[in-house]
Amino acid sequence: MTPNTDSGRRPDSGHDPGPDHAPGPGPAGRALGTLCVFCGASAGVRPAHVQLAARLGQTCARRGVRVVYGAGGVGVMGALSDAVLAGGGSITGVIPQALMDREYGRHDLTELRIVGSMHERKALMHSLSDAFLALPGGYGTLEELFEITAWAQLRLHHKRIVLLDDGGFFSPLSRMLDHARDEGFLSDADRQLVRHAKSVDDALRLAALPPVPPAEPPVIGPPQT
Repeated sequence: MTPNTDSGRRPDSGHDPGPDHAPGPGPAGRALGTLCVFCGASAGVRPAHVQLAARLGQTCARRGVRVVYGAGGVGVMGALSDAVLAGGGSITGVIPQALMDREYGRHDLTELRIVGSMHERKALMHSLSDAFLALPGGYGTLEELFEITAWAQLRLHHKRIVLLDDGGFFSPLSRMLDHARDEGFLSDADRQLVRHAKSVDDALRLAALPPVPPAEPPVIGPPQT
């Protein structure tokens, strides 16, 4: 699928990233170039959620990791994008035209990609990114997270997927995934497709791990006799 996109770019600020802004390599020397972040347009009830998003944005800007996200300017999305821009980092927003028309998208990003549908949005965010990270959010965040994870389970991609929270937001979800494994709906390998981090540094370390080794796709359907 080739998304129908339109781009808007901020002028080059002339910011010199310097040595401290170099992307951090993973354990095998792999640099994380672009990180897709799924997160909520709401701020939630605890300030810790937006504070964590701001720390992630600041760290990505400092390390030279480009952020791809849903182009929103409020809530957790707003905290993330504000921090990246304030730190002189690079951030690409991807948003369907219908949401842009409802003024949900911000115009001051490094790059704005406008697409025709939510399906095109997710496909483009996937193609632009080296890894995926979920911050606290609602239905949209969880839907994006699970679709990209289902693609990984089907071996349609081998990119890393990380949950990030420092206050237990994703702990019930992690327990649910453990329960699905224990009930036989996920293999041990499939359960390991989603990792849970409680600090920005640990999350970026996990995201920068080498791609998940290729494996046979899961068998879908009744047992063969």
